[in-house]
Amino acid sequence: MTTAGLTARLNRIGTDDSYVIIPMDHGLTMGAVQGLKDIESTIDGVTRGGADAVLTQKGIAPRVHDNTNGKGYIVHLNGSTTIGPDEQDKRLTGTVEEAIRAGADAVSFHINVGSDYEPEQTSQLADVTRKAGQFGIPVLAMAYARGPGVDSEDPEALGHAVRLAEEVGADIVKTGYSGDAESFQHVVESTRLPVVIAGGSKGTDRETVEMVRGVMDAGGSGVSMGRSIFQHENPEAITRAVSGVVHDDLSTEDALAKAGLALEVEH
Repeated sequence: MTTAGLTARLNRIGTDDSYVIIPMDHGLTMGAVQGLKDIESTIDGVTRGGADAVLTQKGIAPRVHDNTNGKGYIVHLNGSTTIGPDEQDKRLTGTVEEAIRAGADAVSFHINVGSDYEPEQTSQLADVTRKAGQFGIPVLAMAYARGPGVDSEDPEALGHAVRLAEEVGADIVKTGYSGDAESFQHVVESTRLPVVIAGGSKGTDRETVEMVRGVMDAGGSGVSMGRSIFQHENPEAITRAVSGVVHDDLSTEDALAKAGLALEVEH
């Protein structure tokens, strides 16, 4: 049964059941890369550009709240580093209670389905959904198809990952993109949860927006895009383009034009 609190908080991190979420927990993963040193300005820009919510680790919360322009806030509960022994080995970095104390509207948790760490991460995600359910806190499961012999863009593997998230009690699921709308439709149909996609490494503006258009055409519910947004030379503009597709059903061309990006030289 959906509680009033859960519904209210889902509305804080989305718009009409669609989502433009900007994760910026990469400072733990990659260090203070471009866009994250002055994270305050980036948060201000993306929320002005149409993001529904931003996402960080709990320790960044004091730098978040004054800059969200009234938008939602998600606290991520596990992580790893690119310089550690195995980036797929995500370890707990916070609890639901700590996220609540940090002012979060929702929590998120990363699981690599198909990896050596899948069993423990599945158990931990189940624990997170159980605890979050006691407080009416939404859970965004970042469920990727990753591991030995796993194709991270295979729609069957991605479909399995998103279904796992639903089976253990998540409220929204983020996963990788299969490359085109036709194949991604299988992923969306594998669960009743809203499905949002990761952005991956930064591409051209057109590539980013075309990918978002494909997700929405497949019946997806939006994006949870980090580096493609916060490492952009104009995070507010690229967020406006992405939001135009997700929230206003714009074409790729119209979204780029609305954001003032259509005539920019692609690098």
